[in-house]
Amino acid sequence: MPKHPETANSGPVPATAGLDARLVVDRGSFRLDIALNAAPGDVVALLGPNGAGKTTALRALAGLAPLAAGHLRLDGTDLHRTAPESRPVGVVFQDYLLFPHLTALDNVAFGPRCRGAGKREARAGAAEWLDRMGLAEQAGTKPRHLSGGQAQRVALARALATHPRLLLLDEPLAALDARTRLEVRAQLRRHLAAFEAVAVLVTHDPLDAMVLADRLVVVERGLIVQEGAPSDIARHPRTEYIAQLVGLNLYRGQADGHTVRLDAGPAVSTTEDLSGPAFVAFPPGAVTLHRERPTGSSARNLWHCAVAGLESHGDQIRAELTGELSLAADLTTVAAAELDLHPGAPVWAAVKATQTHAYPA
Repeated sequence: MPKHPETANSGPVPATAGLDARLVVDRGSFRLDIALNAAPGDVVALLGPNGAGKTTALRALAGLAPLAAGHLRLDGTDLHRTAPESRPVGVVFQDYLLFPHLTALDNVAFGPRCRGAGKREARAGAAEWLDRMGLAEQAGTKPRHLSGGQAQRVALARALATHPRLLLLDEPLAALDARTRLEVRAQLRRHLAAFEAVAVLVTHDPLDAMVLADRLVVVERGLIVQEGAPSDIARHPRTEYIAQLVGLNLYRGQADGHTVRLDAGPAVSTTEDLSGPAFVAFPPGAVTLHRERPTGSSARNLWHCAVAGLESHGDQIRAELTGELSLAADLTTVAAAELDLHPGAPVWAAVKATQTHAYPA
């Protein structure tokens, strides 16, 4: 996404512009402790399993969860003790939380009115935002008569109408059906690309994160386990959770040349030449299954396993295997039927070295 070091109205952005935060939040026995830094124009996605601390982080940024320690600076200003309503922060909640008794226009005008704008000025600005969102014809419509996609865009317009320096989005597409989600995701990407301040997106959906964000921050158990560009994380996952998100079998072990001896399992042959702690990964689609030990196979990696479970994934079958190595394999429904796969069935799993990817741990 394009970065926006300058705007027509504000001139050059100072060196302190953007988000500089270390969020330490205690919530019972759970502690969140993460650092977040972003420049104006950046879209950062917080990704992680349920209970990882993503929403707690968003609430801390909004001022709805107090910091036990750390700091929160936005454009060089300390917001730690600033009341939520006084922060230059816009929030799009998962369920949008539009005021049901107000029209779309007045929902969007609400923020500017709260910040001192006159009614006419606020409604004129709101009309411009609705037009920008393609919702000019819905200005007089109340939330109960809006579609899910329209409500999402009204909520985004309401958040942007106050010209926030930090935009927070909490699972902004979760309430949409699959078809609407595809369309609204593309629209949201365009709006975020044009946003000149910092945006922080919380999601559990890897596709939303990969499409919308410049940088991913993966949180597990209240700590950052990996961060970087979406493409880098997809190629080099560092935890099992991340590997599952991007659809990879992932293992850790000790590399010695073109072989990685797994910490819990056999050795895996790779094309990379490494030494020391390493990860090795391969997609489920790289795994071929055989009911009898294959002869003359070019695959360097061969493991005796048993089918632990089968699950449909679109037009494919995902087989979960245990045995010499626990792994996932994808195959067509025809191949699964020909192999007579069922829970408990013994199989041989093969993967070519050229289809593995090893990298330093």
